[in-house]
Amino acid sequence: MKLKTLAACMVAVLGLSLGAGGEGGLSLIGAAQAQAKVSAELGKHLTAVQGLLKGGKYKEALAKLRDAEGVANRSADENALIERMRFAGAQGAAEPDTMVRAYEALKAAGKLGGSENLQYLEAIAGTYGRINANAQALNWANRYFKEGGNSAAMKAIQTRAQFLSGDMGAVIKDTLAEINAAEKAGQAPSKEKLGLLMSAAEKAKDQNAYGLGVEKLLTYYPSKEVWAAAISGIQQKKGFSDRLVLDVFRLRLATGNMRGEPDYMDMSQTAAQAGFADEGMKVVEAGYAAGVLGQGKDADRHKRLKDFMTKRVAAVKDAHAAAVAAAKEVKSDGNALIPLGLAQAQRGDVKGGIALIEEGIAKGNLKREDDAKLYLGLAHFMGGETAKAQAAWRGIKGSDGVGEIARLWLIHSRSVKK
Repeated sequence: MKLKTLAACMVAVLGLSLGAGGEGGLSLIGAAQAQAKVSAELGKHLTAVQGLLKGGKYKEALAKLRDAEGVANRSADENALIERMRFAGAQGAAEPDTMVRAYEALKAAGKLGGSENLQYLEAIAGTYGRINANAQALNWANRYFKEGGNSAAMKAIQTRAQFLSGDMGAVIKDTLAEINAAEKAGQAPSKEKLGLLMSAAEKAKDQNAYGLGVEKLLTYYPSKEVWAAAISGIQQKKGFSDRLVLDVFRLRLATGNMRGEPDYMDMSQTAAQAGFADEGMKVVEAGYAAGVLGQGKDADRHKRLKDFMTKRVAAVKDAHAAAVAAAKEVKSDGNALIPLGLAQAQRGDVKGGIALIEEGIAKGNLKREDDAKLYLGLAHFMGGETAKAQAAWRGIKGSDGVGEIARLWLIHSRSVKK
């Protein structure tokens, strides 16, 4: 699955305006300036600097500070005011290195502490972020949290810096923690968080994290398009087994994602070849009902397929009892009973079909136990036993695609009205 299909919501995270300008920085000066005793000569220069800051002339303000620094015999409070103004001007001029110089001077003089210190750290990190100096932005963001900060805006700055600096492992870890926290609080994680997780996972080639993001997106923000991408992703995954093609079609049909005539034709024939003639016939009928089959230049071909399926259904029905009897005679394993049970459920005898599948599982020595559980879940789901279906699917862990198929059925089953 491509991110552009499922996770375009990263824009909201990466498009943040990071770091307030110099006007915002003036708030960091106010209280200290009111309390400081400033000489008349220095006051003249600082008043001029502050006027330049308010006018948005940040570089000129920084240059004017040199006049203030030329005043002799300055007190510690006066030096602190110069550094605060330097910080504000550098913030507005997007010069974070100069902001750091001012910050370190204030810190060394014991003029910063508590919440004010965190304000300065946040401004530095945000300004580095504004000029895309992502490694430095991340360093200062980490320092902010280490020193006790908890701003949500700062968290976004940290995440952005992690992402743009290539630290996908940290993005995945932190985003998963935020998603889990939201769920524990009874809230749905935001689309932006899920998009961020999927984007980072795609870049890191972390299929597990990406798959989790898709599942969360389907759970909280389902749509036909998301389902289509999720189902297609199963077949794109390395190690996918072709024996599961029919099961992929089943998910497409259940979620309204059949892709026109080819899907209806292919699924019906694939089902018939696998011994599920009744299912194949239902697919043909669904194609006709959707107006996809029975029309256009290939209408005759569709009619031939329908006639074939009618005959195939009758033939399989006549042979079913004998096939079940033969399968029951096999004492060594229950493999043959599994598909026969699903076929019987598809024919309308859901309870009888479930009994056959369960008998096959009980016999043991199955070639593919996960497939048997998948079929058992499908049969229960057909009969409206959603909880039992989910219990069967929950135990499937196969890595050849069957595990992903089972998880998607779990998600789909939660959204179906009982």
